[in-house]
Amino acid sequence: MSENINFMTILFGLFGGLTLFIYGMNLMGDGLQKAAGDRLRNIINTLTSNPLLAVLVGTVVTAIIQSSSATTVIVVGLVSAKLMTLHQAIGVIMGANIGTTVTAQLIAIDIGEYAYPIAAAGFILYFFIKKKIVKYTGQTVFGFGVLFIGLNIMGDSMRPLVEFPLFINMIEKMSEYPILGLLTGTVFTMIIQSSSASIGVLQELASKPIHPGSTQALINLQAALPVILGCKIGTTITALLASIGVRINAKRAALAHTVFNIFGSVILMFFIPAYADFIRYISIKGPEVDIIKSQIANAHTLFSIINTLICIPFTGLLAKIVTLLIPGEDDGLERRTFYLDRKMLGSPSIAMDLAMKELARMADHAQDMMNNARDAFIKMDMKAVEKVMELEEVVDMLQDEIVKYLASMLSQGSLTEHQSTRLAGLMHVTNDIERMGDHCQNIAEFGQIRQNENMPFSDEAISEVSYAFEQVGEMVNNSIKALRNNNPDLALLVTSKESEIDAMEEKLREQHVKRLHGKLCDPQAAIIFAELIHNLERIADHCNNIAEAVIEGS
Repeated sequence: MSENINFMTILFGLFGGLTLFIYGMNLMGDGLQKAAGDRLRNIINTLTSNPLLAVLVGTVVTAIIQSSSATTVIVVGLVSAKLMTLHQAIGVIMGANIGTTVTAQLIAIDIGEYAYPIAAAGFILYFFIKKKIVKYTGQTVFGFGVLFIGLNIMGDSMRPLVEFPLFINMIEKMSEYPILGLLTGTVFTMIIQSSSASIGVLQELASKPIHPGSTQALINLQAALPVILGCKIGTTITALLASIGVRINAKRAALAHTVFNIFGSVILMFFIPAYADFIRYISIKGPEVDIIKSQIANAHTLFSIINTLICIPFTGLLAKIVTLLIPGEDDGLERRTFYLDRKMLGSPSIAMDLAMKELARMADHAQDMMNNARDAFIKMDMKAVEKVMELEEVVDMLQDEIVKYLASMLSQGSLTEHQSTRLAGLMHVTNDIERMGDHCQNIAEFGQIRQNENMPFSDEAISEVSYAFEQVGEMVNNSIKALRNNNPDLALLVTSKESEIDAMEEKLREQHVKRLHGKLCDPQAAIIFAELIHNLERIADHCNNIAEAVIEGS
């Protein structure tokens, strides 16, 4: 009975310490992320065009936030939002596998005796200082201290395990059958969703002497290696869970994390003895029980580096593999800027041309919104409604980025009078295109209401709506062509049509009121009809504004 009680004490101590370890790690990572603000996400997003740079970004960011799972989840989100390509994501994920090994290296330093003073210092900064940067630094230090307090608790609670014959027998089996160690590491890490925590537990457990007074570690390096490899596989479960319900390329990015880690782990399983000898050779020397933590940390780090170096040249192949495993097409909608280059801000003419290209791309999206809004209302096509909503997000993002880019150009203070006039015109055009998108969204929502409420519209009303879309659609097409090609003649054609659209709106309203009085139209439908025509007229107004900007800037 006392053995059972001791075992329960060990179990509670282990999981209590593990809870503090994970809490401290999350607290530390969260503090660092807050201190960095949105810069971590921006760094991942903007510095990943080169595969080697992507690996470096993944390494640095993961070393900061102390979680490869967190980095990979961010990457999955960016890929899902079309802010990052699959190739870029794979590079960052490879780097994340290196960055996450920092935790094991910190544990190997074994500063557990200073854990309480570190936590106390961090607590004071975190809870009593109001200045944000100091507060977040305090949170980081506090989390760091709590992490080591958790390690101390785990270490103390696991010390009696050497007295349990069943546990010693299990360790011996793991040494004899490496596949058991691989499965143990995989399952345990899948449960707690943190390879850093799993390897921390392994380091603490391994550092206990196999017998009191012995210099032999409870788990030697050769037995620990399969567990490490299992932890690398198990940690991919977090990204796989995060990829549920997201876009195809995001699912592929999560799967790439799994394929990458499984590939390296399976290959290394065939070279465990030789790899263990190499790690012993490069690690510090001393009694095994004193240096096993450092050996495990080195094995973890070196495996991640070697696996990444081997796979970097085959990033394209890995992308093809996950594409074959998860077939299908994404919507092709890129939620990022293509042309804006901040390095060109010092050359106003080039920077303005780049902004113009991005603006034309934004206008193309607005035109797509117009076409889909038409299908959403007339055909009650709910897929068209979804497309409009997706495009609206992209148009809003592009407006924000283009305006910021143009404002940065303005702050340089080296513009000619003509360039200043043109820049102001581009800012106005950006806002006009965004407003066109807003009106298209309104129209798509009217289509959704019509579908959901089974709202009746007469054939005559639908015919009038189709005519209105045709007329305004022509203005949209011409204004965007005029903008893209800087064609003032086409812009003049747009401005001449604006008064026709105003007259059309008034005429269609009058005809719809007649149908309403003749009880040929549902009253609720009459309201939707009037609002729809008004939104189309407002789109025409914005087309007119764009055309006028083209004329003034020519």
